[in-house]
Amino acid sequence: MTPQEYIQSALAQLKEPVELPQSDNEAELIEAIFRFVTSKKFRKYSLTEEYAAHIKNSIAENVRANKPINLTFLGGCYKLWRLAEAPESDWAELFAHMYFTRWVKPICAIYEPGVWFDFFLDDIIVSRINNLPEKDVEAYRKSRQQILDFLKPYQPSNLKMTLTGISSLFATREAYEKELEKSIEKLASELPDGLPRLTEAQLATTALNVKATSEQLADSKWREKVELVHSAYMAVKGATGYSTASDKIRVFTQPFPNGTCIAVGTTKDSIAKFWAGIGSLKRRDGSYRQLVLSPNQLEQAQFSLEQVVVEGLEGKNFSRIRVLN
Repeated sequence: MTPQEYIQSALAQLKEPVELPQSDNEAELIEAIFRFVTSKKFRKYSLTEEYAAHIKNSIAENVRANKPINLTFLGGCYKLWRLAEAPESDWAELFAHMYFTRWVKPICAIYEPGVWFDFFLDDIIVSRINNLPEKDVEAYRKSRQQILDFLKPYQPSNLKMTLTGISSLFATREAYEKELEKSIEKLASELPDGLPRLTEAQLATTALNVKATSEQLADSKWREKVELVHSAYMAVKGATGYSTASDKIRVFTQPFPNGTCIAVGTTKDSIAKFWAGIGSLKRRDGSYRQLVLSPNQLEQAQFSLEQVVVEGLEGKNFSRIRVLN
């Protein structure tokens, strides 16, 4: 089997319907949906009791209102600038979206209103903290939407995937910028020397993500200054209340420190963030496994580049794929 044959086969399998018994009993339906949402087949980490209770309550709220189950994934609206694939999406985004589709297909099979899988995107902040051109952020958003459009025919009709940029929650760009500046000033006033203290791991993460300018590199505190803006932005993001509504279930690749999400990774074998990673295949038992490689994993990997042509899947990153040796 070639990589192209495997990908086409995986898409065909994604399209196959799931046959499951349905129940008219509300309590049984809520419990069944809860089992699928929290399935260990997809979940990579344990849940806190508190967030498990929130998930069940959220499901119950939507079922009683006859609304879709709302899964809200928090993530960036960019491709890591260090990667050759930037600024557009690649196989990592496709594989992750296929994985999320497989996760929620059973829910769509037993619950007519289906699932609303909403990607809540950090959008215009990326240009400020990572020094990426806004045109690159927009190119990434466009390529993500193209993946959603490509996958739609392979998904249940009652599954809706959407992209929601945080900037869209503000009436104007100016209103957003005003809130951000207020948040920066407030946070700086609360910190010793006006800057956060970062661990070595945090310093390294900031250095990895930011395309630092020469002016920044001449400043020994440039990473702390970036993190000040980032933390202030996170406060603005949280204040919108968008992802914390009672009817929403927050999703991420890995656990949040406060336990307020369900962590499902990006493929069966990967937990790396798809926007900061590269999609690849690994040969196994006559077939392949889908992987999302972090930059560190990519540096250590040995692979070949295989040609792939999938009709309808366009963009500069979809004519070939890395296949791990």
